[in-house]
Amino acid sequence: MKVKVIVTLKSGVLDPQGKAIQQTLNGMGFANVKEVRQGKYFDINIDESDEQKAKLSVEEICKKLLANQVIEDFKII
Repeated sequence: MKVKVIVTLKSGVLDPQGKAIQQTLNGMGFANVKEVRQGKYFDINIDESDEQKAKLSVEEICKKLLANQVIEDFKII
């Protein structure tokens, strides 16, 4: 089963990479871009046929490795 995970910085956490991208876009003429927040995307192929069990396993993976829960949120889709 393939599970997708998106990890993003929590709102209120400074995102210097997103800010640099936004400033570059503004400099390229995309003045209507007001904010960019960067994140991480993962495709995880897990050997589990039960969707609920797969999501629980991936949630544990996120909490233990993929996301720093102090400053990041994650979403399993």
